[in-house]
Amino acid sequence: MTENVTRLSPAACDLGKQAAGVPRDTRSGGQAMRVLVTEDDEILASTVAAGLRREGMAVDVALDGAAALERLAVNRYDVLVLDRDLPGVHGDDVCRALAAGRSETRVLMLTAARSVRERVEGLGLGADDYLPKPFDFAELVARIRALGRRAAAPLPASLEHGDLSLDPARRVAVRAGRRLPLTTKELAVLECLLAADGRPVPAEELLERVWDEAADPFTSTVKTTIRRLRAKLGDPPVIQTVRESGYRIGGP
Repeated sequence: MTENVTRLSPAACDLGKQAAGVPRDTRSGGQAMRVLVTEDDEILASTVAAGLRREGMAVDVALDGAAALERLAVNRYDVLVLDRDLPGVHGDDVCRALAAGRSETRVLMLTAARSVRERVEGLGLGADDYLPKPFDFAELVARIRALGRRAAAPLPASLEHGDLSLDPARRVAVRAGRRLPLTTKELAVLECLLAADGRPVPAEELLERVWDEAADPFTSTVKTTIRRLRAKLGDPPVIQTVRESGYRIGGP
């Protein structure tokens, strides 16, 4: 494992400790987003995905270009972290396919190549940003969040309903002046409901936006999270169940 992970910078190598449960000092804030990490080095891909999940992102992993295209065809991703030098379907071809299909997914291309010419080539294929290896994990997170903001409609500085407010950047929810002890998933669900501005949000949409493809659509994951969120939000209740439509905060 050490041999593969040391391709990153020392800061990024700390991801191995983070994935094993060693606490980190800080966490970046930002909108909830879904990310696809495509990297043929399985250990590196898993390590990066674990770190991004700790940042509150829903993350899927593809180990080659063909698998990436399959996932992109069925799931909506805010950002694709794409290793350029993939086996089989090359990263360049994945990028071309997204550009040809006018995909709204933003592409952050990774490569060990460091020349300006190769970076220009990658951007010319349709990539939105370019990050050479080795890279610092904090920079990777910052670039993903920046691309995620471009992929989604901008959120206001604070999402509010009555005495309930959520700061999407700081990932802090407050009700009646009291900070709420919400988990990462609960914060993401609350953000989706508040951002919908009274529109009922189907459970399927919440599952897609907040969880990754490992989540079983036939489980009670969403229902359980909504129940816990309601309990933490307290009275009077703010989350409504709309029959055959989903959940909402506010609205008629």
